[in-house]
Amino acid sequence: MKRIELELNGLNCAGCAGKIERLTNDMDGVDGATLDFVTKKLKVNIKDDKEANIITSEIKKIVNRLEPHVVVVDKTEVDHHRHSHDHHDHDHSHCDGNCHGHDHGHGHDHSHDHGEIGKKEIIKLIIGGIFFILPWILKLEGTTRLAVYLLSYIIVGSEIVVRAVGNLFRGQAFDEHFLMTVATIGAFIIGEYPEGVAVMLFYQVGEMFQGMAVNHSRKSITSLLDIKPDYANLEKNNEVVIVNPKDVHIGDYIIVKPGEKVPVDGIVVEGESSMDTSNITGESVPRNVYTGDTVLSGFVNNQGLLKVKVTKEFGESTVSKILDLVENASSKKAPIENFITKFARYYTPAVVFIALIIGLIIPLIFGYELRDWAYRAFAFLVVSCPCALVISIPLGFFGGIGGASKSGILIKGGNYLEALNDVDTVVFDKTGTITKGTFKVTEVESYKGFSKEEVLKLAAYGESYSNHPIGKSIMEAYGKDIDKNIIKNYKEIAGKGIKVEINKEQVLLGNKKLFDDEKIKVKEIDSIGTVIYIGKDNSHIGTIVVADELKDGVVDHMKKLKTVGIKETIMLSGDNSKTAEKVGQIVGLDKVYGNLLPQDKVSIFEEIISKKGGKGKVAFVGDGVNDAPVLARADIGIAMGGLGSDAAIEASDIVIMTDEIGKITTGIKIAKNTKKIVTQNIILALGVKLIVLILAAMGIATMWEAVFADVGVSIIAILNSMRALKVEE
Repeated sequence: MKRIELELNGLNCAGCAGKIERLTNDMDGVDGATLDFVTKKLKVNIKDDKEANIITSEIKKIVNRLEPHVVVVDKTEVDHHRHSHDHHDHDHSHCDGNCHGHDHGHGHDHSHDHGEIGKKEIIKLIIGGIFFILPWILKLEGTTRLAVYLLSYIIVGSEIVVRAVGNLFRGQAFDEHFLMTVATIGAFIIGEYPEGVAVMLFYQVGEMFQGMAVNHSRKSITSLLDIKPDYANLEKNNEVVIVNPKDVHIGDYIIVKPGEKVPVDGIVVEGESSMDTSNITGESVPRNVYTGDTVLSGFVNNQGLLKVKVTKEFGESTVSKILDLVENASSKKAPIENFITKFARYYTPAVVFIALIIGLIIPLIFGYELRDWAYRAFAFLVVSCPCALVISIPLGFFGGIGGASKSGILIKGGNYLEALNDVDTVVFDKTGTITKGTFKVTEVESYKGFSKEEVLKLAAYGESYSNHPIGKSIMEAYGKDIDKNIIKNYKEIAGKGIKVEINKEQVLLGNKKLFDDEKIKVKEIDSIGTVIYIGKDNSHIGTIVVADELKDGVVDHMKKLKTVGIKETIMLSGDNSKTAEKVGQIVGLDKVYGNLLPQDKVSIFEEIISKKGGKGKVAFVGDGVNDAPVLARADIGIAMGGLGSDAAIEASDIVIMTDEIGKITTGIKIAKNTKKIVTQNIILALGVKLIVLILAAMGIATMWEAVFADVGVSIIAILNSMRALKVEE
């Protein structure tokens, strides 16, 4: 599957973005296309590589037809050493002689991309505005009045009229330019000159502010994702050269100086430092790294100089993966977004036909005054643009996803963000999710006059040949050198333990079965970990408990989940049922299943889902390697991704970069906040428009209110969407 990536510079109309996406999807040879309004990128999957150029030039024609001023830049595999003006230039060649709109007219659109509004645009609006108020100040009458208003109209609105006529000939009726043109020219015909000019003037000013607002939100979102390293210091023949991160390969050595971002994932081979990992994990506490530790791209080096051996190419590094996930999130649209896109398609034509009925048919049938009813129809048309919805809803979702990624929660689509609202059951894997997945000695008991130190020392000597994590954790707890010369006749007994001679004395280490075989009585102990009994001279002299530690704060995190609407928490574990039950009690889980093989997890999970019978959604939280099948089966699969298992990150819908269960609560809060904002925007946009439509039809609302209902509401909705970026922990 080949993918084309195009950037549409100067694209500020969300409605047009929707049309471009739809028309691209309808093309032959295209296997799905998504246009992300926030990043202005159109990503197109194509079936046949050979057709790439044909499809690209077809897309350029579509864009050029709908939005003549937009410049299409092919980003598919642009070698970044070429300067951007190269491909800006080759773009104009595809303009089919219709690039005029790019330089003037909607100049402000394109200049947005360069961070300022076109000066021409502002000057034009000021001059138009002066002519607009002259007739009032000078109390002009008759033809002079009409002439001055007409002049003002031409200065302010001619470009919109030209675009409307152009689009009409290209079969694109019913766009906002068409509606504005009909309404304003109509106002002139019935003698409402000031209103005709006012609608154009305010519409243009509104568009300008809307462009600013959209741009502001684009900037806020892109600055959230500004985690891409710009360069790498590559060590080559004992020199350090500055190169693009893409030119660094596995096995190379790079230098990371204080204050620099780590460009690609790797392992520290020299130096130590503290790292700011907040770009990747959302964690504010710096993390110390030493020789042998893994560092991820996007970490910022706080103090020391580090030499790093590269373990992943740039494209496979953490930063690239995060940016890909967040950028592609917009292609998985939330159900509400899909609904709005469809709604917009039918809403505008419907309003136009109703306007026709109000303006022509009603007065003709009932003999009312044509002028009065025509005015109502024109006011009606001004309100009929669904822009506010079409822009503010994707911005809201993108803001939520961006804000979440800032907190170290990667959500792979608006659909998952919306679905988080309905989760009421969370199923956890145990090892690595609720527990750290590392064994530690948690208890040492000693009997018969032996000290705890002696018991631990004997156990460490006894385990010194063992490769088992439990043996290793005992050696770690002992932490001193071991003289292997005094160890003889080491013997492992499968499923029971170890017999060994230490200093010519017989020592036993193992479970109760081993001691039963030797007919030695043990003092039994009940614990959530693995219990190792230690025996010497045919008697039980001590007990060591090795347990997997619970993650920090896990009990609190579970309590917090209940505050955001989670009704049931369940744990699936491969551990023996007794241990699993014990962990479940400590952590405060509602249900625990133990003794499970990986395939059992899927079948139990199926059971949990079928018991719910479609009410509420079930999320599964796992740390990866063997959890991929369950993650994929869940309504929402949440991987404790962080820093590791690629399989889990691939299979999941949400990745938590810090491995903390508490982030699930944060994620649900973000989802609820985003939903609240999107709902507010829908109610605001549709509510205000509906009221103004009814008032216009009744002849109460004037065109002034109509313009506010269109442009004003859009700006409010866009600014409201920006609140989705704010994340409260």
